[in-house]
Amino acid sequence: MKAVVHISRILSGIVFIFSGFVKGVDPLGYTYKIEDYLMAFGVPSLSSLAFPVSVLLCAAEFVIGVSLILRLRMREVAWAVLLFMALFTPLTFVLALTNPVTDCGCFGDALILTNWQTFFKNIPLLAMAIIVFAWRKKFAPVYAPFTEWCCVAAIALTMVGISAYGYRHLPLLDFRPYHVGADIPQGMTVPEGMPADQYKSTFFYEKDGVVKEFGEQDFPWDDSTWMYKDARHVLVQKGYQPPIHDFSITATGTGADITDEVLAEDYVFLLIAYRLDQSNVAALHKANEIADFCRENGYGFYCLTSSLQEEAGEMKSAQGLSYDFCHTDGVTLKTIIRSNPGLVLLHRGTVIGKWHFNDMPTAKELTPNLLSFSLNERMGVSDARLVYLLLAILVLSMYAFFEFQKN
Repeated sequence: MKAVVHISRILSGIVFIFSGFVKGVDPLGYTYKIEDYLMAFGVPSLSSLAFPVSVLLCAAEFVIGVSLILRLRMREVAWAVLLFMALFTPLTFVLALTNPVTDCGCFGDALILTNWQTFFKNIPLLAMAIIVFAWRKKFAPVYAPFTEWCCVAAIALTMVGISAYGYRHLPLLDFRPYHVGADIPQGMTVPEGMPADQYKSTFFYEKDGVVKEFGEQDFPWDDSTWMYKDARHVLVQKGYQPPIHDFSITATGTGADITDEVLAEDYVFLLIAYRLDQSNVAALHKANEIADFCRENGYGFYCLTSSLQEEAGEMKSAQGLSYDFCHTDGVTLKTIIRSNPGLVLLHRGTVIGKWHFNDMPTAKELTPNLLSFSLNERMGVSDARLVYLLLAILVLSMYAFFEFQKN
């Protein structure tokens, strides 16, 4: 039984750590998912709570997971993991039945699960939570209570700090299809031989005042006395959907689709401002200088927004913005970058640079060789992430060493 308890503790801890971390590094992404649920349940007025709830839930999951692995405050953690699973297991069952949002969002963009997959995943987790809860009084304390609470607080602050970094800059890890290095045209391509969506079609024809229902194989195509009235198409099997399936750019002035034109440009900057009324105005002004740099060097510059054309025109006139506005779906824009506005640099359709508005380069920092500039930027980001990784490995190694010495 003891082995079952420890296996349950460790497996539950791994799942909670993974779930809390992959959502916590991208707090805005989880915020958008919570907002989707609030909209689906008819309570959009609570959307202002989505971001703090996102941060708190991710931190709570991460703390529970790490505490389970390290056996910190096991009596309290056993209660927490049981309450967590007792709440979310029936909730995910209701979501699976009603399907208000197709992607549950429990693992962020790192692992996409359907609502039914999430529910079936939660069943063994609930069982393991019950096992850990039943054994909670038999776990011996690892450290003194004050030390353990300090460790729990440090773990929580670490996760909140990671979320704060992702909010004020960009997520440390980018699981979306528009990450740096992503080839957008390739991501929009359906590989040969992949299955397509399958639909069941029903046709309604009228004759002598009577409307009759026909299938695809037996509708009266050769009888002109039947008059077509309507058709219904129901999706019976979902086919392959490419990672990028909703990316398009429409010129606001002409209404022309310029997606292929933009993706074919040698270098092009995309200023992503999915809601102009919520965009950082200082960053919109800063982008003016980058747009001037692009004009001087023959590069493209477009501002993509989901705001109405009239609103874009008013913003351009009121703020003295010198660049063109184009229309793109708001969900797509929020997926591309977690910043409003954010800056994206493409090289023939491949993402080679992304910046939060807090980190947007100035025109003076840019060089005519944009590929070299973006590579230098990425090296700096990679160095910082390597430092974080090494620190994490060091902390875990020290903990493992002291645990080995103690035992």
